[in-house]
Amino acid sequence: MPADVRHPLSHASASDPEAPAQWILTLTCQDHPGIVHDMTGAIVALGGNIETSQQFHSPDSGRFFMRLRISSSRSHAAVTAAFAPLISRHRLSFTIDRADRPARTLILVSRAAHCLQDLLFRQSTGQIPIDVVQVLGNHPDLRELSAFYSVPFDWTPVSGPEQKAAFEERLLQVIEQQHIELVVLARYMQVLSPEFCDRLSGHLINIHHSFLPGFKGANPYLQAHRRGVKLIGATAHFVTPDLDEGPIIEQNVVRVDHSKTPDQLRSIGQDVEARTLRQAVTWFAEHRILQDQGRTIIFQ
Repeated sequence: MPADVRHPLSHASASDPEAPAQWILTLTCQDHPGIVHDMTGAIVALGGNIETSQQFHSPDSGRFFMRLRISSSRSHAAVTAAFAPLISRHRLSFTIDRADRPARTLILVSRAAHCLQDLLFRQSTGQIPIDVVQVLGNHPDLRELSAFYSVPFDWTPVSGPEQKAAFEERLLQVIEQQHIELVVLARYMQVLSPEFCDRLSGHLINIHHSFLPGFKGANPYLQAHRRGVKLIGATAHFVTPDLDEGPIIEQNVVRVDHSKTPDQLRSIGQDVEARTLRQAVTWFAEHRILQDQGRTIIFQ
């Protein structure tokens, strides 16, 4: 997975090669005086300009969070070097990346197509800043959908512990070889091992078919129909070894009534799932999500 300081694509504007690049900086550390002052001073020394600045103090953890969008004509190396003393002085967890660089993404799927369809369509139209490098699944059903968007697809059956371990080992190889930054579980119906979840902590996003906590299992919309639910929801969250208990990134709900059939509930729910997952992936790719213990700080 990527290091704290990411290495962006080194391309300049075709129309104006001297145009300042747009950079996204994020940082977190224990809160104390002087952080904003020093960050601002480093940006001024670069000849940079702050375009947006957001910050938050967490009273629960005592930590400080900040996201900046700046413009600077200096190189990536120069921008990185300018903040190196601050990283040491303030013990920052720090990232810097080009604002226009899409996040290299791997999508895991099973049979359901709606989330994959939405992500690939939004990528193809430039509505979501990701570069889907590959789609991997445990069933072959979504091969044609991936091919329609010219995204490589492969699948491996996962029916036992040995196959699961082999599949996860292959995933790790693809992640390393393809420099993957984000893995999206787009209705991937397999539980990942605790070791895999720990290794990719903060880079695995899942969509859950309910407003957590909610109906679990293979047919949540039939359960919801039988219970006469009045709200259908979806939750996107980071994956952790604790099943469906990771930090929540985004949630949405839609009001329904007794007239809806299980198929209608499923259709409504799938739309909410796709919308919720898309938002979570977008926020990740735009470097808007920071973690504060078991919850997320999201700069919108």
